[in-house]
Amino acid sequence: MKNVALCLLRLGSSRSYSSSSTDISNGIKLHSPRFSSCLYNGRNALPWTHRSTMTLRSTTAMELSIFLNDKRSATTKVNAPPQARQMGSLKVSISSPGFIYEPYAPRDTISFWRRWFTKSGWRRTKNDIILELKNAYAIVKLRKTGYSKHKFYVEAIKLYKEINTLLANGDKTALRKAVTEKMYSELKNEIKQRQSAWNMSKLYWEMIEPAVLIRTLRARLIGVDKSDLNKVFIQLTLEIKTKQKFEAYDSKGARVAGDKNKEILVREIWVFEKSLFHPGAYWRLCGRIKA
Repeated sequence: MKNVALCLLRLGSSRSYSSSSTDISNGIKLHSPRFSSCLYNGRNALPWTHRSTMTLRSTTAMELSIFLNDKRSATTKVNAPPQARQMGSLKVSISSPGFIYEPYAPRDTISFWRRWFTKSGWRRTKNDIILELKNAYAIVKLRKTGYSKHKFYVEAIKLYKEINTLLANGDKTALRKAVTEKMYSELKNEIKQRQSAWNMSKLYWEMIEPAVLIRTLRARLIGVDKSDLNKVFIQLTLEIKTKQKFEAYDSKGARVAGDKNKEILVREIWVFEKSLFHPGAYWRLCGRIKA
């Protein structure tokens, strides 16, 4: 059993797949009335943010352990993200692994005959089964900590709204507590680029609640200690579809982009991360994947 767990955790190395498994949970449609909208499926999910897949680094378990020990820890009061506010004055020092393990990508559909009557189809089926087993193993591990899908979705939407609001306001201090170290560096650069290169001094951003759709696309565990399978981080990849309003202004107050009177339909893929071996750990945004 220990060997199976070691295999699933991939403690020896982190290898990126060019494709990924099918969705592991049915999406929950929270709201779907008719409205005038446009779907942002391009490079930028929001006009002021750059959506790019974070680079996956190949590293051994020992190298990753050294990386975590040497990396500067981000000590945060657990009162910034919504989930953490319930924990009072507790402080947690956690360093993220710093990458998305096996980033999600939609898999091409194949015909029934190709899947079951060709060698390439058999290999594809085998890979699909392995990917789904990894999803299942990660969720089982997470449920042992008291995980509830419904509660997590509610928490994820709150965090999604909070992070976008902080981005719109340019609040770098509060933003640091809601995201991982590498994600914070990326978002800080986006705010700087927005204010300098795009001349957006002030932003209006609003999310129309409830969300249209939220569903889990992938679940992965990242082991940081080969001798202790309980020392893991978990990453959940979510598809989030919401209606939003956006408007940007320059330093003189003139509108330069967007229209706050129009609703737009935005689809994004966010990756949330949490340590399963730090007491008081909470969910943080660790990456975004091009939708």
